[in-house]
Amino acid sequence: MSGDHEKGLPVFDLTLQYPVHTPDRLLLLPAGTVLTRETMEELASSHRSPSVQTCTLLQYGTTRDDLIHFLNKPPYQSIFDNQETVTSILGLMEGVELVLPFLKSLEYFRRHDFYTYHHILMVFALSTLLAKDLVPDYQDRIQEIATGPTHDFGKVCVPLEILRKSAPLTRSERDMLAHHTLAGYVLLSYYYQDPLNLAARVARDHHERKDGSGHPCGILLEDFMVEIIAVCDVYDALISPRPYRPVSYDNRSALEEITAMAERREIGWEVVRSLIAHNRSNKPHFSETAVSLDKRGAPPPGNVHGIIADGNDDPLNS
Repeated sequence: MSGDHEKGLPVFDLTLQYPVHTPDRLLLLPAGTVLTRETMEELASSHRSPSVQTCTLLQYGTTRDDLIHFLNKPPYQSIFDNQETVTSILGLMEGVELVLPFLKSLEYFRRHDFYTYHHILMVFALSTLLAKDLVPDYQDRIQEIATGPTHDFGKVCVPLEILRKSAPLTRSERDMLAHHTLAGYVLLSYYYQDPLNLAARVARDHHERKDGSGHPCGILLEDFMVEIIAVCDVYDALISPRPYRPVSYDNRSALEEITAMAERREIGWEVVRSLIAHNRSNKPHFSETAVSLDKRGAPPPGNVHGIIADGNDDPLNS
């Protein structure tokens, strides 16, 4: 394995299919750009601001009130049913500083794509909860854990008509949606002035899998923090209503889907056990949580996820 990969830079070239603009429409990189190490380092150094302006997420706009409201809805109401746990999680989240352009993008999503806004906040809360279980020094690494909400920042580069489309996507629309991983990587590398920043790598790699079956790179997912966020990303996408699926998965079916991913070695069992433990009323320690391999759930009706309007079905995760 090359040194670049170990430091978080790709071991092979990635080419942008679409341009990447900042939320205020500054072109960072045009379509066709190859994301080499040199390109990403040059991009990071081109952000001439002496320091990155940041703000606390839960003190920005209505995010705190909205998050508490979301936590009181099922199934999160059961996961976060202990007030002491909620207080602890909110306390950790209150210490998280994020770059201002990302926080401004939350306002955009809240107004124009509430699904993504809800998803960003819930992945943050859930990944923080699981990190408390799984990351021994989580209090010292809270700023790393805080990369959770930035995972979908690249969706600011995806047209709203694609994000909100309820009918099957065309293949070109599917490619444009998949672009959000590399777009987020580029944006966060630029704003943090560092392509090695964990937030940038989470944006790029949160659809990668441990068996190499993910995208955009098809690498073996080895970063544990990225894996935690990846699992929370899939879980929340399943249990929440989406434009392409008017009825969400019931909680049992969603957990069975997550378990099946572990059986296929796409994700690790440790994260799965932690998620399942928090879904149980007695809240066992994740290391003592037995996982049933029985599959009694069923996908909801009317789900067009993964169906391509102008071709064969595509298993790509959104």
